Order: sequence, then structure tokens, then C-alpha cells
Amino acid sequence: MRERMRVGINKLGFGFLRLPETAGEPDWRTIAELTDIFLDEGGRWFDTFYTYMNGRSEEAVRRCVTERLPRDRFRLIEKLPGYLCGSYEDCGRYFREEQRRCGTDYFDIYMLHWLNRENYETAERVDEFRFLREVKEGGYAGRIGFSWHDSASLLDTVLSRHPEVDVVLLQINYLDWESAGIESRKCYETALRHGKSVFVMEPVKGGTLSRLPPEAEKILRRQDPERTPSDWALRFVQSLPGVEICLSGMNRAEHVRANLAPFPLLTEAETDALRKVAEVLRKDGGIPCTGCRYCVSHCPKHISIPDVLGMYNEMQRWPEEDWKIRPVYEQTVKTRGKASECIGCGSCEKHCPQHIHIPEWMGRAAQMLER
Repeated sequence: MRERMRVGINKLGFGFLRLPETAGEPDWRTIAELTDIFLDEGGRWFDTFYTYMNGRSEEAVRRCVTERLPRDRFRLIEKLPGYLCGSYEDCGRYFREEQRRCGTDYFDIYMLHWLNRENYETAERVDEFRFLREVKEGGYAGRIGFSWHDSASLLDTVLSRHPEVDVVLLQINYLDWESAGIESRKCYETALRHGKSVFVMEPVKGGTLSRLPPEAEKILRRQDPERTPSDWALRFVQSLPGVEICLSGMNRAEHVRANLAPFPLLTEAETDALRKVAEVLRKDGGIPCTGCRYCVSHCPKHISIPDVLGMYNEMQRWPEEDWKIRPVYEQTVKTRGKASECIGCGSCEKHCPQHIHIPEWMGRAAQMLER
């Protein structure tokens, strides 16, 4: 017997992390067009951060959102770079700079960015949670919270110590759902147990789930040949009870329209199919890089690490397309460091939310892409 289709409410938010560029500069006209399409199709939430696109993300919010639109037409999420704060006064300094960059005094949600064990210790030492409370009490933010990149057990400790937070931003997708390193499911359940609203980042895992190996794609095509891999990934997250907003980066108009379309909630059979796809992907052994680029600014050899890892994954999965991939790699390293120039210092690894052993993979990438 076929399961009855249930239609869900679209929860898509527009992440200003991977925006279209032209000649190394943000394509302001296209970003403004995407913004208008997003709002016209029913979207409301925009997400930005201090270091996204080397600071140009906040500029994009100002130029394409806050300076063009009445404030009641959109909702804005911003985050404090707490790991850069050496004192409580630094929190205020960064906050005022973010207000200036974004062109607004008010954020609908203000968070601490990228809390893990080390950054949480900094947050407690600097008293960043007090700063969040004061921002909310002062009327500069509607709700407060943090983005999380550590274990569910530590998340439970943090939420027990800080019941004042309203929102937790978690990395959730069907590949990481049972991951021993990311603990998506466990973190999600922990946040719900504490009564927090769940916002989601990396639902398509930086694009990893938008292009699947043939074996995995066949599993989904048997369920519904019309749906794209990205559509499946977004449906998984938006079908989860308690998820309020699902943030996704988009840089094409057709992606915005498709992602905001009404969607059927996953059936049990479809959920099982995604479980099988995840098993195929884990056997595939691809590098779980999401392209956040936090590693890039810390590389002394200026290697474009996410691009190198992405091309390595493509070569692994589609070796017959090496004739396409190698020229792209050669063009990339003309202005950046080669994979073989990695000195193994580990600076990148310390800033990787996915806990990837980057120097090890750089060696493998050099062997594959530079031979």
C-alpha cells in the first residue's frame, strides 16, 4: 500500500556564504536578482557572518538586502566571531562593525559562531553569553543562540549551563545523520530535549549531496526519477520535526525557485532509500569537505584547499572525466599553491569544522592531480 503524501511547509533560508562572483568580485546585480526572487517566492531568512567571502558577505547583505528593502520584508541572522575575541570589549567592537557592514542596527537572530570545545572555553572566559543576553535585552536582537561543531554530550552541557539561548544552528544532512564525528542526530535530539529551536546548516553538505555517484543516484531514481539529489537532501532536513529554518547557499535563479517549491514530507520508504545512499557514500570514501573555506586563510602556502579536495573527490568518483578536471586544477594553482606544496603544519586542520586530516589528503591529491 502506498504511503499517503504529506506536504510540508518550506523552511528554506538563504545563506550568503557561496554567492556568485565575476572576475573575483561579488556579482552584485545577480545577487540582488536572487534576493528578489527568494523574497517573491516566499523566502524571508538571510544568513551571513563576519568572515564569509572574506567579509564581502556582509557587504552583500547591505548592498542587496538592507539598503534596497524595507526591514519588515526580511529576517536576518548574524553571528559573533567569538573565537577572535580576547576580551569582553572585543565583543562590542565586532558587533558594531557587523552592524555597520550589514547596514542595520537589528538582527532577528544573533549567535556565537562555531562553538566547539576550544571556542566554548573562550566564550566562557570572555563572557560572550552575557554579551548575547545584553544584545537581546537592549533590543538589538530578537533571539540569541550559537552554531555548533562538537559532540552531543558537550552540547548538552552547554545548554544546561545556558538555558537563555533560543536557537541552536546544527550541521544536519542525511550523510552526517549517524556520523560518529558530526553526530547530527544526537545533537538534534539534544537541542529538542532542551526545548530549543533548531536551525540547520549544510543540508547539502557543501554540494557533496548535489552530485552523487551513479550507484547512489540509481537508488533515488527508483523512488522518484524527477527529483534532483539536492531536492532529496533538502527534503530530508525539512521533514524533521522541530527544524525551523534550513539554510542553503544558492547562486542560480532556478535553484532558488526549485528549493522554495512546496515539497512532500519523506515517506518511510524514501527515508530508507536515503539511508542506503548514505551507506554507498560512506563506502565511496570521499573527503567530507563542505567548502566553508575556514582553512584557506590559515594556509601559509595559500593553497585553495576546498577546491583541491573537491577536485580530488571528482577524480575519485568519475575517473573518466580526468581530462576535464586536470585543466581546472592547473588553472587554479596558477595563482594559488599546489597540493604538493603543503608543508603539513596543521594550521588548516585546527580550523576545519569537519575534522578533516587535511595534510594527509593534500599528499594524496598531489599524487592524483599532479602526476
